[in-house]
Amino acid sequence: MEEEEGEEYLFKVVIIGDSAVGKSNLLSRYARNEFNINSKATIGVEFQTQCMDIDGKEVKAQIWDTAGQERFRAVTSAYYRGAFGALIVYDISRRTTFDSVERWLQELRTHSDTTVARMLVGNKCDLENIRDISVEEGKSLAEREGLFFMETSAFDSTNVKTAFEIVIREIYNNVSRKVLNSDSYKAELTLNRVSLTDDGSSGTDTQVNRASTRSSCC
Repeated sequence: MEEEEGEEYLFKVVIIGDSAVGKSNLLSRYARNEFNINSKATIGVEFQTQCMDIDGKEVKAQIWDTAGQERFRAVTSAYYRGAFGALIVYDISRRTTFDSVERWLQELRTHSDTTVARMLVGNKCDLENIRDISVEEGKSLAEREGLFFMETSAFDSTNVKTAFEIVIREIYNNVSRKVLNSDSYKAELTLNRVSLTDDGSSGTDTQVNRASTRSSCC
């Protein structure tokens, strides 16, 4: 995370999951409102930068997308380094991609060096007629792992913007809490004889979006 002049923040977010679950199309739908039905596998790493206004501060998310194929796994540690948020994506019509989620979560735990805001994303919910993973299964896994959960469709835009923005807002809340709880910040407050009062607002708008409250996109 970088803090710049004018209360500007830059956060790195990664998108992970098996090949062909729609990671690149999720990013292009969010960043450019585009969808390419003939999208080819990502080679190497691509990223887009998006801006949000949170509490009057400019928050930039640098969203990274890389290939899910095993042969590109060499980029892993560098890819995860410095990430404050992650979307773990599976395809609701392909059971194998859902089964891989645990492995991707383990990679994230192994290689990330910060507190990571994590969301489980069941993509391609427009394919309801060939659904292979129920909404309840997705919710259950998310609850077990302490993840946010949402079903999306890059094809018809369902929940795409919401999914990214929940993660970005949660990152902002995590970083804000960390700053407020830091020894240097507390020392500064003591020095200036300023006391903090808990107004109950910290993180409430995203915490209610935990897996237990998530519903199907369809």
